[in-house]
Amino acid sequence: MTAPLLEGLKVALVHDWLTGMRGGEKCLEVLCELFPDADLYTLLHQKGKLSQNIESRSIRTSFVQHLPFGLKKYRHYLPLFPLAIEQFDLSAYDLIVSSSHCVAKGVRLNNSTYHISYVHTPMRYVWDQFNTYFRQPRTSWPVRIGAELMRPYLQRWDRNTAKRVDTFLCNSNNIRKKILEYYGRESQVIYPPVDLSRFKPGDTKADYYLMVGAFAPNKRVDLAVHAFNKLKLPLKISGSGQDEEYCRSIAGETIEFLGTLSNEKLLELYQQARALVFPGEDDFGITPLEAQACGTPVIAFAAGGVLETVTDQTGLFFKEQNVEALVKAVEIMERKWEVFVPEKFQEQLSRFGRGHFKEQMAHAIEFGYRQWKEKF
Repeated sequence: MTAPLLEGLKVALVHDWLTGMRGGEKCLEVLCELFPDADLYTLLHQKGKLSQNIESRSIRTSFVQHLPFGLKKYRHYLPLFPLAIEQFDLSAYDLIVSSSHCVAKGVRLNNSTYHISYVHTPMRYVWDQFNTYFRQPRTSWPVRIGAELMRPYLQRWDRNTAKRVDTFLCNSNNIRKKILEYYGRESQVIYPPVDLSRFKPGDTKADYYLMVGAFAPNKRVDLAVHAFNKLKLPLKISGSGQDEEYCRSIAGETIEFLGTLSNEKLLELYQQARALVFPGEDDFGITPLEAQACGTPVIAFAAGGVLETVTDQTGLFFKEQNVEALVKAVEIMERKWEVFVPEKFQEQLSRFGRGHFKEQMAHAIEFGYRQWKEKF
């Protein structure tokens, strides 16, 4: 339900793009529940890829939706995203809630509209993870040169449009520090919603390792593939994305690509996996929490949001993002996976949950709007 103070206000939600149900879209889904009558603005929308709660509302897209191959190759239009998000006319709204990992927080507003932004991350591909996205050996020269040329412009735009946000919220202390560094703004941490109710431990463990998520450059699926090629141990990978073709091309016989799975099959995989492999640097990372809820430890690169979701008693960390370090961590897990106990998983999970996120978001939006309104 809409927070009582905000009843009667005209509300718009803004999200970067709608192409699947990942962590950011799970946050958006809760915002849709808080504001059931809100209009939703986004750069592009692949119909049928989202939950019914999101699909059922009024969704307004930008010109990116209609560009050649825009729905499949939209990332190639990144330099146009700032222009596209600024084309939306939001002057009729009293309240804007943006859910941003790219340009959503940069919408243009007038002084009579309050804007609160939940930031999943500042544009990672132009800030701290530029090398991961655009300076890999497999990155084509045209893409690399284009990215180098556009990076200063996108950084300036990202920094300058932070002034358009009245209140910043974020998903972790990791991102809070980045918002302060890049934008010079303080923000409130609200951990994202993790629906732990459908995740529970299983009865048996198998000998395979598991990866779950998008094949995005920052996820470093390629690192896991190289490591398990060397280990000759079974690795199952669920997900899809831009790096999938490359990862398939380098995978050995012990690596299995499963695509997008049903909730039931994914739960079974989580429950039976020896450990979840998490070799990338993520802003928060929901899959490590889902794995822990199933009694499955996590092998993670010691950086980013995972430092807030995994402990030494629920997983193992490796400190260098390379094949040798991951191989060593897996070898340690092979010897000690049985020492992880359910009680420690439950202790770690107690701080996260969908209901907790919804309650905190409602309070933060209501409080922020009240404080802003008092200035007038």
